[in-house]
Amino acid sequence: MTKKTIRIGTRDSELALWQANTVANKLKSLGYDTEIIAVKSTGDIILDKPLYELGITGIFTKTLDIAMLNGSVDIAVHSMKDVPTALPKGIVQAAVLERASTLDILVHKGNLDFLTASGTVATGSLRRQAQWLSKYPEHSVVDLRGNVNTRMQKLEDNDWNGAVFAAAGLERINLKPGNFINLDWMIPAPAQGAMVVVAMESDNYVLDALSQLNDIETEILTYIERQFLRTLEGGCTAPIGALATYNEDEDTIHFQGVLFSLDGAQKIEIDKTVPIEEWKKLGYHSAQEVLSNGGTSLMISIRNDLKK
Repeated sequence: MTKKTIRIGTRDSELALWQANTVANKLKSLGYDTEIIAVKSTGDIILDKPLYELGITGIFTKTLDIAMLNGSVDIAVHSMKDVPTALPKGIVQAAVLERASTLDILVHKGNLDFLTASGTVATGSLRRQAQWLSKYPEHSVVDLRGNVNTRMQKLEDNDWNGAVFAAAGLERINLKPGNFINLDWMIPAPAQGAMVVVAMESDNYVLDALSQLNDIETEILTYIERQFLRTLEGGCTAPIGALATYNEDEDTIHFQGVLFSLDGAQKIEIDKTVPIEEWKKLGYHSAQEVLSNGGTSLMISIRNDLKK
């Protein structure tokens, strides 16, 4: 196979560039040549509309998909939770890197008194909004968009009490401040904390290179979570959380999945532990249980609410 420089497409935010450089360094250590090509995504440009209003899943990945399909980049690196569960025709998941923290955290202004009173918390995620309102129904939640640097600055500039972030993103670029608390009660987004590399299905050179970066445990656990999401038909537009963890001692997988109404008042959850052999359909069966437990009508009402 002829050697070639692998062109890595990425968004141009600090976090996205960190992720692309991480993949580049891993490939270089295996003897591959790489080049990083930064592309602005629609999700980064349109900051004045909530994500769900833009009406497309994969708003952060679409620009890079097009760059790959038209041959200007060979691979793209993403936060896996941003990637639609159905990839465009011709593009495949080529590697999932070992997962970082799955936690959501609250970055606050140094005073947590508001947790027992009224308060305002910022997030652009329907999942975080619903879970926050479920726990703190007397609070208000405001929309917060942009890359992590932009969101941290907006928190600084506004009189909100705090904002919710993924711990992994802030840790990766050393932005995690001292004034945070772990929200270990919040079920993360499917595949939160994981990075995925996608490539063209026909590019055997690149697929072979990337297969060496794949972490099989992370691949399986994120597959379960994303299968749960796909079966519920969540895309980016419903408050859906999912977390699968592997227990090495018992060779079992523990799965937690949750679907909320937008205001957090309704909650359908599932919590189960199964032998590792049952992983392939775990996400699907768990989602089916949620759907038959009131999830079907809840998903319809969520879609109707988002259209208003």
